Amino acid sequence: MNRRTQEDQSNGGLLSGVLGTGDIIFMILACAAPMGVLAGIIPLALAFGNGAGVPGTQLLVSLIMILFAMGYVRMIPHVRNAGAFYAYIALSLNKEAGIAAAYVAVTAYICAAASVLGAMAYFMSDLLQSAFDFSTRWEIWAGLGILAVSWLGYHKITMAAKVLAVALLLEVGLILLIDALILHDVGFSGLDFSSFTPGTILAPGLGIALIYAINGCIGFEATAIYQEEARDRQRTIPRATYGAVVVLGTFYVLSSWCLVMALSPENAQARAAADPGRLVTGVAMQYLGHFGRDALNLLTVTSLFAATLGFYNNISRYVFALSRDGLMPPALGSVHSRHGSPYVACLLLTAILTVIIGLFALAGLDPLLSLVTSLSSMGAVGLEILLATTSLSIPYYFARRGEISIGTFWAPLVAGLAITAITYLSLTNYSALTGTDLAIVNRLPFLFVGLIAIGLLHGLWLRKNRPDVYAQVGSTHVEGDLTAALPPEQRP
Repeated sequence: MNRRTQEDQSNGGLLSGVLGTGDIIFMILACAAPMGVLAGIIPLALAFGNGAGVPGTQLLVSLIMILFAMGYVRMIPHVRNAGAFYAYIALSLNKEAGIAAAYVAVTAYICAAASVLGAMAYFMSDLLQSAFDFSTRWEIWAGLGILAVSWLGYHKITMAAKVLAVALLLEVGLILLIDALILHDVGFSGLDFSSFTPGTILAPGLGIALIYAINGCIGFEATAIYQEEARDRQRTIPRATYGAVVVLGTFYVLSSWCLVMALSPENAQARAAADPGRLVTGVAMQYLGHFGRDALNLLTVTSLFAATLGFYNNISRYVFALSRDGLMPPALGSVHSRHGSPYVACLLLTAILTVIIGLFALAGLDPLLSLVTSLSSMGAVGLEILLATTSLSIPYYFARRGEISIGTFWAPLVAGLAITAITYLSLTNYSALTGTDLAIVNRLPFLFVGLIAIGLLHGLWLRKNRPDVYAQVGSTHVEGDLTAALPPEQRP
């Protein structure tokens, strides 16, 4: 541990200088669960969206995310805080809005973590049943999953990064192998670029395809959460952000395009609608036999586990940032003396996930049809709201400073308007995301309205009654100024 790292820990900060660009990209990509997106989300987009136009839609959304990233990384010199969305919005708009964003972010990430944990447990149980005729309860795998991510989250962040890197390389390697076999099969003369023509992209169902496309990209924005642990953050975080967007976008565009060609553009929508759940495994079986099918099923499980771990790390750092800024109990801002992890926040998150899984298990609800359906869509919509708000707040921040350029103003403004439109589509077509007509499930996004109201009221109360805490909200911890940001009794 170097002197810089020791100073950050003694000042109540996370370990600095331990994550490079590659480490952060691996964690972000793992959190996005590319295997899960390809096997679960893209078939739904093909079936219920614009069919063969899905690859072009993925390309369009990737360009929107690049525009968002251009503004997002411009904020890095102004904010050094593990709260990301929360800190950016607090600095750009006001502290009340920042607190509201924090409540929405933590809730959305917890919903996302619980949903992918439930999906991992379900598919692990299903894999053992189909491959070995061995029946196990999903709750067992959910419990083991919680123990595993808790142990990795409690320890040094570089350990989690290594686990995520291995899981990601395996899943991406298999998909790229299938892509290569499809391209070899169709040959150069058989390449079909109709998926990228305006007529195909603008076909009926574009709105649904846009929803699924942006949901597949959610997660890359978490690069800023690791600012305090990054080496040379002003270079590492922008590189990781752009790298994550480009790699994710290229992967989804290429793989969805290959999938469309394997099915044929004319039949892609009909074949996906016939059985979206087994579409990709069927293609894997076609090109790699039983090995391909079984390997894809196994790597879907590891992909979902990696996503759970990624969300776990995101949430624990959010809670840490909120505690350090005085919005949550001080104990949650504790950093482990040896591992440099926000270990108390990790323990709280472990308890929350245990309670959520326990409640669904005790109620006898199906992990896929109930837990995943209700929580994954809610988490996605919450993060879309935050993406839109953050993207629109960035040009406002720089306009007040008189810094208007493509990167600081126009790019995030265009991205923010586009993401706002997609968020509107998500809310108005929410039942299409959940796949159910149950009112109690489809009304869950209204909880965000309550959370935003509570956050705004909390901010107003702090401004009037706790001005010292209010002043710390979203506080910018610039390198070299960590000690000054601490209360007097905590300064070394």
